[in-house]
Amino acid sequence: MVALVVAGHGQTPRRGTLKHPIIDSRMTGQEVFDGLDPKCPDEIRKRQKLVTVKYYSTDGRVHQGQLVIDEELVSDIKKVFALALLERFPIYSVIPISDKRFRKENRWDDELSMEANNTSAFNYREVTGGGRLSNHAYGRAVDINTFLNPYIKGDIILPHGATYDPKVEGTFTAESPVVREFLRLGWAWGGTWTSPRDYQHFEKPPKK
Repeated sequence: MVALVVAGHGQTPRRGTLKHPIIDSRMTGQEVFDGLDPKCPDEIRKRQKLVTVKYYSTDGRVHQGQLVIDEELVSDIKKVFALALLERFPIYSVIPISDKRFRKENRWDDELSMEANNTSAFNYREVTGGGRLSNHAYGRAVDINTFLNPYIKGDIILPHGATYDPKVEGTFTAESPVVREFLRLGWAWGGTWTSPRDYQHFEKPPKK
């Protein structure tokens, strides 16, 4: 005879719900800086906070990930992700770029994170093409659903193989609730730039 398992008495909780999300990242505050460029000043690193967020992923289930962001922007990020969750806007994954999957020669690699359609924020690096530090280097920028919302400059499309199709779920347009919330909070969206168009990118530089 097959024994019946009564819910609440030994039954395994269904994963992928608000109460029992699928965990995409569970790094500690120390692990999240492993492999950081040694040129990163202490005053920048000490401002970074590890934020836990929940989101609907592309599988239609609730996931839980982590984002590293400047301490001044933690509240903004929580508001944006709360709205994305409410709207069921699909976000593929939210994993700090220090994760071993996104490293090359033990250094954080933005291209590996982008190719994985991963969402991340803090990364002490220069802007694409070089020349000056990116707002990511200060933890004041976030890239979301990178493969669906590529960086486009002339014939250059990053990540490689990506396409921008507003009809695909998880892609940003000017009417997207997530975009509008970022703008309401005083962030800039790279999708409004002339060249490059950086649909994945949101930033909030410090006020001068």
